[in-house]
Amino acid sequence: MSTAKKHTLNPNKWVVLYADYLYNYAVTRIDNQELAKDLVQETFFSGIKGKDNFRGQAAERTWLISILKRKIIDHYRKINSIKGQKEIRVSFYPDGERKGSWIEECVPQTWGNEAELSIENSELKSVLNSCIDHLPEKYRMVFLLKTVQNYETEEICNELDISSSNLWVIIHRARVQLRKCLEENWFKN
Repeated sequence: MSTAKKHTLNPNKWVVLYADYLYNYAVTRIDNQELAKDLVQETFFSGIKGKDNFRGQAAERTWLISILKRKIIDHYRKINSIKGQKEIRVSFYPDGERKGSWIEECVPQTWGNEAELSIENSELKSVLNSCIDHLPEKYRMVFLLKTVQNYETEEICNELDISSSNLWVIIHRARVQLRKCLEENWFKN
């Protein structure tokens, strides 16, 4: 027989006994006083709803803390799962303290130099088109069909009578040549 003490719940005393402790626990993890208060209230509410599931193996306060921990985790999951808030790795500074991850909506925005960017983009487009024009005929066709016109691999292979592995070799070689051309004609200027 087990001699372990079976704990009981007394929800009528939770606010007096545990509110301050739970609040301090939450506020140190959330850093928002109002949200911490809300999470403590939700913890008490969930505790009352789930009191039938309490098995008495843990102390009342320990049980309430475990509920609060789940509430805090749920809060962070909720704010990190909002559509469009994908984490992006930005490597402006690949080393040191400035390295880090950016949430998509927090990535630094341009500083209103749209005119300069438009000119730069049109110049880049011109150089890129020139580089594509200088690719060997087959490389140019495969590259344009696959990457620009979004044809399926099977369609291109059937049309040009090549294997899929040959197609990917051609695309790789075309990209290597385009990169070299852009390095010589765009980035070195």
